Amino acid sequence: MLKAVKVRIYPTDEQKTHLAQAFGCVRWVWNQSLQVMSATYKQTGKGISALAMKKQIPVWKTEHKWLKECYSQCLQQSVLNLSQAFINFFDGRAKYPTFKSRNGRQSIQYPQNVKILNDSQIEFPGNLGKVKAKIHRHCVGKLKTVTVSKLPDGRYYASLLLDDEVAKPSPSAEGKAIGIDLGLIDFAVTSDGSKFNNPKCLKKHERNLKRKQRKLSRKKDKTTNKRRKAKVALAKVHSKISRVREDFLHKLSRKIVNENQVIVVEDLAVKNMVKNHNLAKSIDDAGWGMFQTMLKYKAEEKGKIYLEIGRFFPSSHLCNATLLPIAKMDLSVRSFLCPHCSVHHDRDVNAAINIKNEGLRILALGTSVTALGGNVRPKRFGRKSTTVEAVADELGSPNRIA
Repeated sequence: MLKAVKVRIYPTDEQKTHLAQAFGCVRWVWNQSLQVMSATYKQTGKGISALAMKKQIPVWKTEHKWLKECYSQCLQQSVLNLSQAFINFFDGRAKYPTFKSRNGRQSIQYPQNVKILNDSQIEFPGNLGKVKAKIHRHCVGKLKTVTVSKLPDGRYYASLLLDDEVAKPSPSAEGKAIGIDLGLIDFAVTSDGSKFNNPKCLKKHERNLKRKQRKLSRKKDKTTNKRRKAKVALAKVHSKISRVREDFLHKLSRKIVNENQVIVVEDLAVKNMVKNHNLAKSIDDAGWGMFQTMLKYKAEEKGKIYLEIGRFFPSSHLCNATLLPIAKMDLSVRSFLCPHCSVHHDRDVNAAINIKNEGLRILALGTSVTALGGNVRPKRFGRKSTTVEAVADELGSPNRIA
């Protein structure tokens, strides 16, 4: 089973210079290959294989001597990565590949010949040599590839892909099941009643971020050293926000996976949700997609079941006890009195229970079922006027996603 470990590395000034040259060479090969492949496809209607593009690298080296300073396999891997990007595009998994810029994150991939010497040193092939590293986890298995990256804030990282040669455990549904309803006030509400507050990482650092952005905007000349320093200072704030968010999501996802066997969430259409400009910033800050990705790979690693139900399942508009539909409520309504069972329900807990029950039905029957006594999703137009409505029991903040 493949596992990735991301560690921070501390190259010397000489090694930083070598990495900067390598980043530039790999970026140039990617852009040149993309240009050739795109032009050829427009002219002939046919693509170019990765093998044919790899044969162009020696030709480019004769024309541009500085390409010889980069490790040859890194250049070849750049072409292979571009080929995979085209495969992802034609399979509908990604957008059309774009040209890489010298600004932003830089990366280079070593497909082999990298050795982990100890907990504080990694040896790379070529002129890079031994690099100081902080390996915080025990790396077990065969080292496949290593991706070295530099973030805009100046930090260097190495992503180690390891193969422990252990088969992935077969998933089993025997154990505790849980449904999770994601939101903005409470980041996650589970079917057993647990609520986890939204850390709101961006909002906590928004004042500092605004200050750094203002300082950068005042540096008009893009060639000065002061502007470069201001740009790095702004990148450090963004990096801080990202690391705080990832830390929260990693810890919460690990806790949920360790305590449950079946995990059910909604398939959220985040791209459509951010079209609401009143909530777009909060939705992006929450990181729902990243959280679901973490839940998925951590559950699969432990032989547990991760399941996403359809995004159109009306989890907030069904009574979890009777499965009868409830009229649509405003987002400010956080709890309600069910007109069918006359029980007060917390809106988020009710939705999480419905999500869990729907997931269990899908596991048992292979398909979802409709609610008793009517359609789960009533038609938008032509709805009967006799539909009973829920009574609002408690009002909360309107800035909430059900």
